[in-house]
Amino acid sequence: MSASHPTVLLATSGDLPHGEPGAAALDAALAQRGLHATWARWDDPEVDWGAADLVALRSTWDYVTRHGAFVAWTQSLDQSRLLNGADVFAWNHDKRYLTDLGDLPVVPTLLADDRAGLVDGVRRFGTAVVKPRVGAGGAGLLVVTDPEDDRLGRPVRSHPDYPEVGGPWVVQPLVESIRTHGEVSVYVIDGRITQRFDKQPGAGDVRVNEEFGGRVRAADTGDVADLVMQAYDDLAARFARPMDYLRVDLLRWQDAWVVSELELIEPGLYLDVSTANAGPFADLVAARTRPRSV
Repeated sequence: MSASHPTVLLATSGDLPHGEPGAAALDAALAQRGLHATWARWDDPEVDWGAADLVALRSTWDYVTRHGAFVAWTQSLDQSRLLNGADVFAWNHDKRYLTDLGDLPVVPTLLADDRAGLVDGVRRFGTAVVKPRVGAGGAGLLVVTDPEDDRLGRPVRSHPDYPEVGGPWVVQPLVESIRTHGEVSVYVIDGRITQRFDKQPGAGDVRVNEEFGGRVRAADTGDVADLVMQAYDDLAARFARPMDYLRVDLLRWQDAWVVSELELIEPGLYLDVSTANAGPFADLVAARTRPRSV
């Protein structure tokens, strides 16, 4: 493999063989930096991941139904040539991490392994959001007001294209500001805030995901930069190294911004909304790529 033409593998899922929405912008940015980038399905046994100069997880969004196999696959890769790292993915793929964020302000979160735990959570919060601990895209999310709701503890199919999703779960209070302020997503790439996106839920829903009618727009960073960089610094301390990339999702809770999610595995860059993240992500890949000798 030529050192003058480093090769990058961008991990994706079988239903997105050409990458995430807007992937052409990232492809072009990588090519402009002299990188040969190829999208490859993470679970394709024919892919030689060890031959790549760098592996970047991108649109591997089907891992939630096979998360054990997914984490094992990331652990099998050369960690010196993998952005963020398998230890980060193992910690971040389970929303249990929301109960382990130290001094970071976060949406109150309870863990539930069974119906009894779910019932207790709904009783505590009144109107509660229940979602799988391993999940993405709003799959399996329920808004529950009645502790005796017969949906509690059962697998849920929340979209025709999604499989049924069950537990274990997290239970959180419904953050009512999702209907007004929406959710904010801010990217930190190679230590620098690159773009903020403001997201609003679809009509009659609390999910900001496009599959459920959510809307996304690019926005100025505004008043969230300090909290976002606090999250970045806290993660660097936790893992004894800075994160290559990070998306911090925020909600307004009790008149303050709090963390609703930390996306460290494969956050979509919203390149179909704005190409602002394409250049910084390509710069990151170029900076981390260590070409192999012929």
